[in-house]
Amino acid sequence: MTGMVGPEEGGAAGSVDASGTGTRDGRTVDNGDGANAGTADSSSAGTGNGPAIDTGDSRTPRSGDNLTPGTGHDRTTGTDDGGPAEADGSPPTGTDDDPTTVTSHSRAGVTGDNQTPPPGRNGTTAPDTSRTAKTDSTPSTGAKNTPAAMTGDDPTTETRGRRMTEKTHNPAHDIHPGPTPPGLDARLVVDRGAFRLDVTLTVAPGEVVALLGPNGAGKTTALRALAGLTPLTDGHLRLDGAALERTAPESRPVGVVFQDYLLFPHLTALDNVAFGPRCQGATKSEAREQATEWLDRMGLAAHAGAKPRKLSGGQAQRVALARALATHPRLLLLDEPLAALDARTRLEVRAQLRRHLAEFEAVAVLVTHDPLDAMVLADRLVVVEHGEVVQEGAPSHIARHPRTDYIAQLVGLNLYRGEAEGHTVRLDAGPALTTTEDLSGPVFVAFPPSAVTLYREPPAGSSARNQWRCEVAGLETHGDQIRADLTGELPLAADLTTVAAAELDLHPGAEVWAAVKAAQTHAYPV
Repeated sequence: MTGMVGPEEGGAAGSVDASGTGTRDGRTVDNGDGANAGTADSSSAGTGNGPAIDTGDSRTPRSGDNLTPGTGHDRTTGTDDGGPAEADGSPPTGTDDDPTTVTSHSRAGVTGDNQTPPPGRNGTTAPDTSRTAKTDSTPSTGAKNTPAAMTGDDPTTETRGRRMTEKTHNPAHDIHPGPTPPGLDARLVVDRGAFRLDVTLTVAPGEVVALLGPNGAGKTTALRALAGLTPLTDGHLRLDGAALERTAPESRPVGVVFQDYLLFPHLTALDNVAFGPRCQGATKSEAREQATEWLDRMGLAAHAGAKPRKLSGGQAQRVALARALATHPRLLLLDEPLAALDARTRLEVRAQLRRHLAEFEAVAVLVTHDPLDAMVLADRLVVVEHGEVVQEGAPSHIARHPRTDYIAQLVGLNLYRGEAEGHTVRLDAGPALTTTEDLSGPVFVAFPPSAVTLYREPPAGSSARNQWRCEVAGLETHGDQIRADLTGELPLAADLTTVAAAELDLHPGAEVWAAVKAAQTHAYPV
């Protein structure tokens, strides 16, 4: 199965890297000087045994560094009708009776009915093969009806109705014998000079995992490594038992939904979704039938004929999701899928995306900076900082038991670390805290900003056993409340109403007392 893979940003799914190169039998294939219309300096390329073929002036959206999904052995591009065009611009090969044939030299073309065969290589007219195409002693491969860049040891062809497909061996789909469970099993190690990514991921089919972390943590690098766009320095990558470390990106059963969606601008929503099935060998009518079903499931049947520029952000996001799912991937990657939406649209699309992910039977990995997106969409969170996993677990567990300052800020908690002796926790840097838990040894203590009560004078008669003298470092609006950033004996954040802030005359530099009841704290072992 071929997935839709693409660049981190700026590129369209269905194009090669910026130099327009692919590989053939382990060698680099350059696209020469041919550039695709609508691109800067890139061209679509496939891989295989045939010679490098210039894509000419066929239209392909602007590309970054991703590889053409499902292109096989000849270079293909997206066309206005949603299907790959003939790779070298030559008349399609066919017979009067069979609209699709595969020649012995691996040039597959999808043609209309009653096409006249083109001249053969010796200048003569190719004979009528009467519904079947013969192969010579060299095994042939057809780009239209086989997964990209895959050849078998002894491929054969057969006719099914009016469409010919080719049986080939796909190493990416091999299931290795042994106890390896289905799903994703990966250790992603990528060295980039001063930065090193070392992340282990295990995801079961039907599970949605969110990679969460600050900018520069390595989330996008991990996503690109899963897609095959960034090579691994070390580690392994197995999907349903099949090793994918050496599998080309376009040959992996992977679908990608990019932050900017990267829809083909010259194709309708229907043909954008149909592009994947067409690359996998489906006829134009079959691909459009599948695309129609997916658009209907996304609630976009009425927009099938619209081009991307006519779609809203939410509609474009759903078309991109449908395009990724139409290839039936075993691994779905979503890179900040809601980041480009406004707040109101994000609320609606988030609910729809949650429903579609719940129906997805394979592995889904989501990359996001938004904790709400992660909490709502994911079954499990994997928090990455400085290229390493610092915490993972169910969203509710991580929200209640943060283990780093980043996670604590993400879920809105004050977090401290210290040594517990009974109900007292002596912080590593700061005063002691009283908690309701009876613990011993290294612990974390957390409490929400809403648990903090502020006073302008030392609180008299307060039942709170935790009191500290602080100074207001800053004030900011936080939803319908004011969040005060406090320094002093214990740095912390406190939430209070606008009225309370005004009554206390809070301003930067103001001296206050902060109090927290022991019952509102939560201590847990490190």
